[in-house]
Amino acid sequence: MRDEKYMRLALELAKKATSKTSPNPMVGAVVVKNGKIIGKGFHHKAGSPHAEINAIKQAGKNTKGSTLYVSLEPCCFFGRTPPCTDAIIRAGIKKVVIAAIDPNLLNNGKGIKILKSHGIIVKTRVLESEAHRLNEVFEKYITTGMPFVTLKMAMTLDGKIATKTGDSKWVSCEKSRNLVHRLRRQVDAVMVGANTARIDKPRFKQASFKVVIPSGRVNLRNFLKDLGKKHVTSILCEGGGELAGSLIKEGLVDKIMFFIAPKIIGGRIAKSPVEGGGISKMSEAINLENMNVRKIGNDVLIEGYIKKPSMTRLTICSQA
Repeated sequence: MRDEKYMRLALELAKKATSKTSPNPMVGAVVVKNGKIIGKGFHHKAGSPHAEINAIKQAGKNTKGSTLYVSLEPCCFFGRTPPCTDAIIRAGIKKVVIAAIDPNLLNNGKGIKILKSHGIIVKTRVLESEAHRLNEVFEKYITTGMPFVTLKMAMTLDGKIATKTGDSKWVSCEKSRNLVHRLRRQVDAVMVGANTARIDKPRFKQASFKVVIPSGRVNLRNFLKDLGKKHVTSILCEGGGELAGSLIKEGLVDKIMFFIAPKIIGGRIAKSPVEGGGISKMSEAINLENMNVRKIGNDVLIEGYIKKPSMTRLTICSQA
């Protein structure tokens, strides 16, 4: 219970850098000695000192014999900053408690082995699932080289995103729209289809976020890979229905966020959130897991993750 208490604090510290560390993970660290917290820190942005370094620095000369709690395995390689394992060893820390193993193959257990080889006690997998969820974007990017894609849609109770004339202002309530504004600030880019871009052209011209628009019959997988090479680690897809259908068909969506408004539009030709060719059998339907349902104003927000097979890892960079 004590380990979970301090690790929970490390995770909360990591969250302070939400949307600021890309393409690096969010990491928090806490130094504890004799039952007292003597140092806290988190990774502020790529290229800046890591969480462990900030926590050790705050602890000062009192780190010998202490315990370090960190939400991600300390790095053991030179990137834009030196290895954290070196600093931990120099500080005389006797025990390191880790939430999640670094999925980057440059590290991926190597940091733990180095610490153990210097006589440091290491405990892992404390609040591991929470740590993985915190860095789901980083983990997708570092293991595949592709951005984490969230599909966001606002629809009526009868599954429409616009009327038969194309009017969609507004399907969702103001609280839902405010939440979406915050989501846009937390991702590296917002993706929309060409038709959506034409309809909402004035809004996207004034946008403070990066907008990407796949053109024509582009290969979406290659399109996302190219964005990954440019260090775009997260994308919020806002439609329309054809783009959403294509992304889902190609297995490129990781998470869905569907806002359902208590409104009914009706109409055979009114647009749906996911279009395309569709499926023939219910057995072919896309399944979701880890679902969460909550009320946002008058709307209901349904969140979930699309079930996928295991992905092949590809090393890019980690907390550099």
